[in-house]
Amino acid sequence: MKTNSCANLHPQSMCPAFGGLRVLTRIEGARVCLVADQGCLYGLTFVSHFYAARRSIVAPELMNVQISGGTMIDDLRATIEQIAEDPAVTCIPVVSTCVAETAGIAEELLPDKAGNAFVQLVRLPAFQIKSHPEAKDVAVSTLLGRFGDFGAPKRKRSLLVVGEIFPVDAMAIGSVLQRIGVESVIALPGADLEDYMEAGKAEACAILHPFYEKTASLLEKKGVRIISGNPVGAGATAEWIERVGQALDLDMEVVRRVVTEEKEKAAAVIEKYGNLSGKVIVAGYEGNELPIVRLLLEAGLDVPYASTSIAQTALGEEDHQLLSMLGTEIRYRKYLEEDMKAVVKYEPDLVIGTTSLDSFAKERGIPAIYYTNNISSRPVFFAAGAGTVLGMVAGLLGRKDVFRKMKEYFTTLP
Repeated sequence: MKTNSCANLHPQSMCPAFGGLRVLTRIEGARVCLVADQGCLYGLTFVSHFYAARRSIVAPELMNVQISGGTMIDDLRATIEQIAEDPAVTCIPVVSTCVAETAGIAEELLPDKAGNAFVQLVRLPAFQIKSHPEAKDVAVSTLLGRFGDFGAPKRKRSLLVVGEIFPVDAMAIGSVLQRIGVESVIALPGADLEDYMEAGKAEACAILHPFYEKTASLLEKKGVRIISGNPVGAGATAEWIERVGQALDLDMEVVRRVVTEEKEKAAAVIEKYGNLSGKVIVAGYEGNELPIVRLLLEAGLDVPYASTSIAQTALGEEDHQLLSMLGTEIRYRKYLEEDMKAVVKYEPDLVIGTTSLDSFAKERGIPAIYYTNNISSRPVFFAAGAGTVLGMVAGLLGRKDVFRKMKEYFTTLP
């Protein structure tokens, strides 16, 4: 009887709750209370320190004795009260994961406040949330639903920007928005609960990453105009700036002047790398892969295959249609096995992928880099971002022979 050697299980990345913890642990005054088993506590404490904010998370002793003994809610309440004794704590996000006994905690059994701190349940079970980017969306939308000041009058010419972005990108966005007449900018995920409160007063919201579906839906229901897309590459930069101007009813003569300036800057950078040639595969699990593919295509590179851990969304439909029309095979909710097959099928000159895929590619003598550390940790917006990404890709493509020689050397060893 035949058996399938590929497990093809989701998620093939770290626990989705990690994405929510990236959002929650970075809020000043927040102390996360994790409701899970010992294994979850160990793993998520590690990634919270290593990848997130180097802040501890707290957990009640919810091991087998407490769960089976029926004291879970009492133990959880006691832990919340203990956390609230610290006067510096202003918010206690209670995070439940996919442990069967803890996933269905009833919110009404938890206090709204403890001491000076707000208490908010954030559900991040892996059986419901398939990737850590989408868990960021759950965390942001949950906090917005609780704290967003949607009853206040909207601030004229105010924009909410949603997306985890590199600091240099944030400065570039702020500079461009100021030049077109935007008077107030709030960015989420935020470092303060006040950011979530102020977000409710924004006239419009620019969603920079397509996985923030729950957040976009909540804002739309509250009367906030949603702007999709992002300023990656020359054409998309122009479209994005113009959309912001239209959504906020700005002086379109001023807006179009800035559009022309920024489009020309980005186009000049892309033209600088216009002699790039080669086949690149992009396979990440951050959820922002398709705009990067768009930039590479705009620079003349061939991208036959791209994959991401998130689902196909309405916010990313423009990119999907464009890339499909240009011949890129796109995989959502991807498996590592699919990415590996793509490397064999397309024989790329460069792989920008996950660590497992990078190892697979390097074994075949193909240059490969880790998407998260080399793309998500760098600026990608406007001309500066285009220069950073394309400069790095150009350097890697220029070293193809080094990887080929390394493979030949190690394969000829006795």
